[in-house]
Amino acid sequence: MDLDLRKLRYFAAVAEHRHFGRAAEKLYIAQPVLSRQIKAFEQELDCALLVRTTRTVELTAAGRQLYEEAQSILAAVDAAVLRVQHADRGARRLVVAFSPGLRISEAIREFASLHPDVETDIVPARWWERDSPLRDGRAQIGYLRRPFDDTGMRTIPVGLDPKVACMPTAHPLASRDSLTEADLDGEQILDFSTRRTASLEEKFELIASGQGLSVVPLSLARAYTRPDVVHRLVTDAPASETCLVLPAGQPDKLLRDFLDIALTTLRG
Repeated sequence: MDLDLRKLRYFAAVAEHRHFGRAAEKLYIAQPVLSRQIKAFEQELDCALLVRTTRTVELTAAGRQLYEEAQSILAAVDAAVLRVQHADRGARRLVVAFSPGLRISEAIREFASLHPDVETDIVPARWWERDSPLRDGRAQIGYLRRPFDDTGMRTIPVGLDPKVACMPTAHPLASRDSLTEADLDGEQILDFSTRRTASLEEKFELIASGQGLSVVPLSLARAYTRPDVVHRLVTDAPASETCLVLPAGQPDKLLRDFLDIALTTLRG
């Protein structure tokens, strides 16, 4: 069966907003039309993707899986269209993927000053796709946090990202300066195996509401700072390695220039 990209895009909008009305507004189509398209899509796939109530829209297990797949598929299609358009204009472009919380802006600024004629862009490497932007062509180089699949990739370690425990400000452990993994025994830990979330915003909302704690890299915790959540260093938790990653082979001059700049700024 051929996948209908239009219907996939419609489904992704509903899954993102969890609301047919808001999704229809984003897509600039009428809500009844969107509803019919989603029903037709479910019939084509022969499975339910959404659970509809009078107030909410929730994803089924199949819907959650498709939403994860859809984000990579649609992003790859959009990237391919952009590459074709840039090739038609003769434009040069560099796209950098980055793991959430990691900051690559200084390297991009320096690269842009060296190559003002090159269009630079970024693409997030989310937890469910990690190395995918490099493999599907959306990005030429990535600033990523392990784990990821580095098969066929050139990987250059640049640093370590300590682990911290994120918790509500009222949690008993919040008064401590630092923690050990033993301190977390018996705590409800929100991770992939216990509570699958569609976004980091959702995870931090669950933490703030007292649904559990989460152990994440320090850079990630700092990127999602909010007044009702604190983070404490877990001194014996293994740090995450941060790396510059690019497809194996000889990079072109633009990529070499960016790599040299990124190595200097990230290791400095």
